[in-house]
Amino acid sequence: MRRTPPARIWRATFAVVGWAALALQYLLMIGPNAPGDIAGLTLNFFSYFTILTNVLAALALTTPLIRPDSRLGRWSASEGVRAAIALYITVVGLTYHLLLSQVWSPQGLAWLANGLLHYVMPVAVVLDWLLFTPRGRLRWIDPVKWLAFPLAYVGWTLVHGYASGWWPYWFLDVPELGWTRAGFWAGVMLALFLGVGLGLVGLDRAFGRGARDSGPTPA
Repeated sequence: MRRTPPARIWRATFAVVGWAALALQYLLMIGPNAPGDIAGLTLNFFSYFTILTNVLAALALTTPLIRPDSRLGRWSASEGVRAAIALYITVVGLTYHLLLSQVWSPQGLAWLANGLLHYVMPVAVVLDWLLFTPRGRLRWIDPVKWLAFPLAYVGWTLVHGYASGWWPYWFLDVPELGWTRAGFWAGVMLALFLGVGLGLVGLDRAFGRGARDSGPTPA
């Protein structure tokens, strides 16, 4: 699908921002003062939902620009995929702001990386979806399908957490919270994913209907 110049400029800009933020966060995590080995720290790095989602977002911004005809380029350009990534990164921003910002206060470069990953990129990806993605093609069942990624993430977090003793988020720390409280928070998070996803589909259908009602622009 041919991109308008504003879309290309927007995506190129925030693709660079996204990859740079991920690289900075990774370097900070495996810095010389960090405990443990690089392999273990790298696995932990990619066990954060924030990191996985920002990787998806950076790919979705990059591949339509440099490899639009590739399988990955076509996949990332599809309306359903872009809406799903907008959903995931919206939840990343909301979760950080509501549940994590009170228990962690990064400083210096960590503050910069944190702000880019949790605030700047969510806004950039959602605006990309609002401004540059075709409307009216999502279905009400799509948010249910989009739960596959967070559900798989919860499964991985349990496996990795019990194997390593390391948990990425306090609200998924089963040994600390117990199964009942951790299950409650997992349910809250899945409900948030579903609610935001339904909201995105509602917006998509409303904007799509508005575009159809307005009809073609006179020549």
